[in-house]
Amino acid sequence: MGKKIKNRKSKIIRSTAELKKIRRRFKQQGKTVVFTNGCFDLLHGGHARLLESAKSLGDILIIAVNSDGSVRRLKGKGRPIVALKHRLELVAALEAVDYAVPFSSDTPERLIIALRPDILVKGRDWPADEIAGRQFAGRVVRLRLVPGLSTTALIEKIRRSSPSPSPLPAMRGEGKKERSRLAKLPSGAPIVKMTPCKNKRHWFLSSRMG
Repeated sequence: MGKKIKNRKSKIIRSTAELKKIRRRFKQQGKTVVFTNGCFDLLHGGHARLLESAKSLGDILIIAVNSDGSVRRLKGKGRPIVALKHRLELVAALEAVDYAVPFSSDTPERLIIALRPDILVKGRDWPADEIAGRQFAGRVVRLRLVPGLSTTALIEKIRRSSPSPSPLPAMRGEGKKERSRLAKLPSGAPIVKMTPCKNKRHWFLSSRMG
């Protein structure tokens, strides 16, 4: 039989009380708990490598994931691309991750205080003295990041490679719903339109090419 895979939903922690309970259990078992956090908006290879490296430092890897509001404050308008619910499930589905927990503040310091991890992991892009919660962890490890790989860079690349949609010519009497309908038609398709006469008892049938 193959290796049993842990259900991703069972790996998502919903409360600080549950987090503390899990921590106590692993401490009694003498296991090393590793903690890190991030937005994880559009997962990429850099995330996978970081989390695998973090897991190699101990026995249990717990990931804190920024809420949608937290991501928006940190990254700006238009972020996150992926909602918290789905980001949590994606992170939890990774083999290296044992547990994932959401947080809504700008930093995970409260979670770190509650968890007291043996090892706190961040990327080397973070100065050691700016890592939130560092004083509540056994030690801090700053891991090397993959150059050029980031969600922000991916989003910018997608935007640059996406052609700008051609605006539809305005047609007299056409509202937003009509323009939306026309936008879905293939180029060159005949457009048939019913237009009421002034007396509203008769209709004109007109057509044009898209």
